[in-house]
Amino acid sequence: MVNHIIATHVPPIIEARGVRKTYDIGSLPVEVLKGADLTVQSGEWVAVLGSSGSGKSTLMHLMGGLDRPDDNGGEIRFDDRPISVTHGKRLDSYRNRDIGFVFQFYHLLQELNVFENAMLPGMVGNWMTGHGSARAVARESARRLLDSFGLSHRLAHKPSQLSGGERQRVAIARALVNSPRVLLADEPTGNLDTSTGAGILDLLAERHAAGLTVIMVTHDAEVAARADRIVKLVNGRVTDQALTW
Repeated sequence: MVNHIIATHVPPIIEARGVRKTYDIGSLPVEVLKGADLTVQSGEWVAVLGSSGSGKSTLMHLMGGLDRPDDNGGEIRFDDRPISVTHGKRLDSYRNRDIGFVFQFYHLLQELNVFENAMLPGMVGNWMTGHGSARAVARESARRLLDSFGLSHRLAHKPSQLSGGERQRVAIARALVNSPRVLLADEPTGNLDTSTGAGILDLLAERHAAGLTVIMVTHDAEVAARADRIVKLVNGRVTDQALTW
């Protein structure tokens, strides 16, 4: 008897297809991305490795819906649908609930304390959906995340009272408070010393092990080696891909 195995195609959770992005710098157009392709499956941790100016951050901004490709400059797809078809509140929801963002310089609001910063995306989600219960969910999620990151004793502190590593942990808690499906991390250890940065990577590894999809850009090959897979971005194109295990 012959057993027939039917192969099924699982679409990637997020994908860049031939993405081009040009900025006007002074009077000259500069093409930063020149047809970049990147496919990421659900549950992967992918590191985008490249030098300064290679287009890493631009690619992250496009994948997160913070910017758009050039006209006729490829597309970003999430759940096998182009995000270019989403506008207004639908695009806001994508950026608020499907995607979490972590940046090199934290971008915490200085006038808010740790707890308020961490729960902020949940409050924005509450405003967008009109569901009053979202506030309680955001509070509980922020408290749980901050506690798991060792910051339960810092809830009332302002960002200026924290170390760099603590600020980044708050920023990661903020990125995760709405339980996004994909975390975009732009040089998350770039402003930290080696030891503190390793702690942040350990934290990301724990979340990835629990099923979170992580896309991380970095210029540091040792940081990139923590991912499942490394892609290299050179002159605006993905030129190489390799597993790290």
